[in-house]
Amino acid sequence: EVKLEESGGGLVQAGGSLRLSCSASGLSFDDYAIGWFRQALGKGREEVSCISSIPGGTYHTDSVMGRFTISTDIAKKTVYLEMGTLKPEDTGIYYCAVGSVGSCLSTMAGAVKYWGQGTQVTVSS
Repeated sequence: EVKLEESGGGLVQAGGSLRLSCSASGLSFDDYAIGWFRQALGKGREEVSCISSIPGGTYHTDSVMGRFTISTDIAKKTVYLEMGTLKPEDTGIYYCAVGSVGSCLSTMAGAVKYWGQGTQVTVSS
């Protein structure tokens, strides 16, 4: 059974930082792209960052470029999302997702094999 568990969400003031973690079990972690998506209240789910199984392969949506960093610890089967200079518009539920293949093109196309349960991030102004 594949299981993804997110942690690290919380309430932070604008300008602050958070680090989200996504721990995976039940799959060969380094075979797939891992993405972070967020969903604000009343809006659709959007991908903010992704890390591919190819070393150095990362993607960030324009709105988080330069503020968010995604990394992976393969030995721990954990993907991290370091979020800095947070803004109120970063508020939402953050989900990690396993792409169907190793390239971030999979998650960007919505080809997701597994989803985590999500962790709430709230940025106050």
